[in-house]
Amino acid sequence: MLSRVADSLYWMSRNIERSENNARILSTQLIHMLESSDQRVMDRDWEEILEICASKEEYYERYARLNRDTVIQYITLSPANPNSLQNSIVYARENAKATRDHIPDGLWQLINRFYLDKNAQQDQPMTPQATQNHLKDIIQMSMTCQGIIESTMTRGTPYTFIKIGKWIERAEKTARILNVICEKTLKEKNSTDTENYYHWLTALQIVNAYDSYIKEHPPTMNPKDVLTFLIENQNFPRSIRYCVDHILNAIHNLESGKISHYSEDLFKLLAGMQEEISRTDIMNMSTEELMAFLDTFQEYCHRISRTFSETYYLVEPVHASH
Repeated sequence: MLSRVADSLYWMSRNIERSENNARILSTQLIHMLESSDQRVMDRDWEEILEICASKEEYYERYARLNRDTVIQYITLSPANPNSLQNSIVYARENAKATRDHIPDGLWQLINRFYLDKNAQQDQPMTPQATQNHLKDIIQMSMTCQGIIESTMTRGTPYTFIKIGKWIERAEKTARILNVICEKTLKEKNSTDTENYYHWLTALQIVNAYDSYIKEHPPTMNPKDVLTFLIENQNFPRSIRYCVDHILNAIHNLESGKISHYSEDLFKLLAGMQEEISRTDIMNMSTEELMAFLDTFQEYCHRISRTFSETYYLVEPVHASH
C-alpha cells in the first residue's frame, strides 16, 4: 500500500475520532451549564473545555476573554480553529475521498453525505437545542463509521492503519481529560464531596465510560477508582492501557511479528509506554504525581505519533497538533 494512502487512512480515522471526542466534551458541558448557577465556575469550566479540546492557546490568540457563545462557536464551526468540529469533518472527508478504493463505499457515502448536509445547514442559527442536536449528530456519525469499519472491512493493512489512528487519538484524549480534571481537583483542595463527585462524573461522561464504570463500582465515585479504570483497565476500549495494548498488537501484525531496523524505535517507545503504565501505582500516588504521569504519557503519545509517521513515511499535517 502506498504511503500516501496509509497517511490518508490514518488521518481520516484520527479526525473522525477527534470529532466524536470533542462533540461529546462540548455536549456534556452544555448539559452541566443548565445545571449550574455559578457564573464564575462556568467560566472556569469553559477554559478547561478549551484545554481538553486542544484549542486554548489558539483561542486566546484571537480573543481577549472568555465568552460562552464565542467558545461554542470556536469549538464547533470556526475555520480558524484547527481542532474545531467542522475542520475535523472536513479533514476526515478529504482523507476518505483520497482512499475510496481502500475503504467500504458505505463509509465514504456516510462521511460525504454528513459533510454536505452540515455544510447546507451552516447558515441556520445555532440555538442551544440546535447545537446539542449538531453534537449528537456528530457522535452518531462517528459511531456509525466505527460500525461500518468493524462489520465490513477485512483485517488487512488499510484496516490496521485506521485502527492505529483511532487508538492513538483516543489514548491521548483520555490522558488530556484526566490531566485537566486532576489539575481542577488540585486547585480546589477544599472542595466538598459533592463537587468532587461532579468532577469525576464529568470525566466518565466525557469518555462515555459512566455505564461501564458504575457496573464495576456501584455506587461509588472514588477518584482513584475512576483513574484506575480509565488508565489501567485492559477491557474498557477507551482506557489508556487498552489503547496502548492494541496499538502495539496492531503494529506487530503490520510487521508480521518482526522488529526491523526501521520499526525498532517505534516498538521501543510502545514497550516503554506499556512498562510505564504497568509500574504506575495509582492508588498510592498523589494528585501531583498522577499529573506528572499523565504529562509524560501525553508526550509519549506525541512521540509515538511522530515516530509512527516517520516509520511509515506518513505526513504530519499542520492540523495534527493536539
